[in-house]
Amino acid sequence: MKRLENKVALVTGGGRGMGANITKRLAAEGAAVVLTYSKSAEQSEKIAAQINAAGGKALALKADNALPQELAGAVGKTIAEFGHIDILVNNAGIYIGKAFEAHTMEDYEEVMAVNVRAVYAAALAAVKHIPAGGRIITIGSNMADNATGPNATLYAMSKSALTGFTKGLARDLGSKDITVNLVQPGPIDTDMNPANTELADFLRSRMALKQYGTGDDVAGLVAFLASEEGKYITGTALTIDGGFNA
Repeated sequence: MKRLENKVALVTGGGRGMGANITKRLAAEGAAVVLTYSKSAEQSEKIAAQINAAGGKALALKADNALPQELAGAVGKTIAEFGHIDILVNNAGIYIGKAFEAHTMEDYEEVMAVNVRAVYAAALAAVKHIPAGGRIITIGSNMADNATGPNATLYAMSKSALTGFTKGLARDLGSKDITVNLVQPGPIDTDMNPANTELADFLRSRMALKQYGTGDDVAGLVAFLASEEGKYITGTALTIDGGFNA
């Protein structure tokens, strides 16, 4: 029996980057997976089709993380399709990198809406449908603990907010036997942060392992937390960054 057999997972932003790796890994572990997307419709539908063709269960839904009502709609559609949600993975996020004085309040609203408010909104909509033994897992960033250089103030602030959310919600849901954890990736080879740039060379110079991680590395940690093996871990941040923050 697979580790997540008979479980239902909702992965926001699950059609691209690390989200796609997480979606595919949870499905491979036996979970029925609903993945949301904002713009990557074709890619998301392709992933869902591949999972279904392999004998799994997957559904791709359009939902803009900046709009709480669309996240609530995705939760409702998940319940209508599968009856409950065992695992919520708050994965979707955005990055705006520029000098602090060049930022606008519009930048602030955009980043906080997706990186912070959406996490709160998705959990608020989903929690009433999550049974005992459920999991809420949020994808943050190692930059919450280490702003690696200039031009990242807004992003680092948005990711550090997830620490308080995780600790508080773990306390609120502990009596219901629902765990809440934060995964903080560092340099991961994705289309947003490819491993073949001058910036990547600088990042590798700061790492203990001197190499980028992969989306599968992050997906493996998420799958562990989602499984029975992760049942006694809650209210904490797990950093996966090749020793960047060491």
